Amino acid sequence: MKIALLGYGKMGRSIEQCLMEDQRHQIVLRINSANRTSLTPTTLKYADVVIEFSDPASVMKNISMCLECEVPIVVGTTGWYKELDNVKQLCIERNGSLVYASNFSIGMNIFFEVNRKLAEMMRSQKEYAPEITETHHHEKKDIPSGTAISLAKEIIDHSSSGKHWVSSTSSFRPKNFSSSELIILSHREENVTGKHSVTYISPFDKIEINHEAFSRVGFANGALLAAEWIADKKGFYEFREILKLL
Repeated sequence: MKIALLGYGKMGRSIEQCLMEDQRHQIVLRINSANRTSLTPTTLKYADVVIEFSDPASVMKNISMCLECEVPIVVGTTGWYKELDNVKQLCIERNGSLVYASNFSIGMNIFFEVNRKLAEMMRSQKEYAPEITETHHHEKKDIPSGTAISLAKEIIDHSSSGKHWVSSTSSFRPKNFSSSELIILSHREENVTGKHSVTYISPFDKIEINHEAFSRVGFANGALLAAEWIADKKGFYEFREILKLL
């Protein structure tokens, strides 16, 4: 399989490292901030599939070009989900192939399911207040993380715990905290790949579930799994849907 990497930062290099150990696939195009003009319909068509880990400012243009050129795309960039419905419609109209996820770690996607199930179980437990904590390296641009937002949406959708989420970079709850708000606490530290915690706190005890990524290899392997799966298929998918089909 011939792969184009759109975004050649930490994740792009992790994917490349994984591919060095897998001779079935090769990288035919690497695009970063220094050579963006090299991404054209002509160069893109050398690829069987695209793996996209660029930035929120570039992702929509990259998705549109891939769908226009009929090249399947795996999207790991976050920060564009307000356009999710529009992208899905565009994918359908162009009979395209797209897989997206806020997190391609298989362990994290299992964590998503645990989070959803716990939210359902806590639906009637009014004395428990949920909150989410996420910690990443200093270079991560989006606050809160896309993964934390996905966790928050699952809690809101599957429980009566909150109507909307709010972001905070403090280690404490905001003073104007409302019971209708689900707090996402964000921290940026040195040498942290990614940590996420979901906590339910009552006056009597607390329940906490955690996921920690030790390296980016888990994300890279998940993205490659998605690329292999979508390469010969049509449609618009979230990664967790694919895991249920494997």
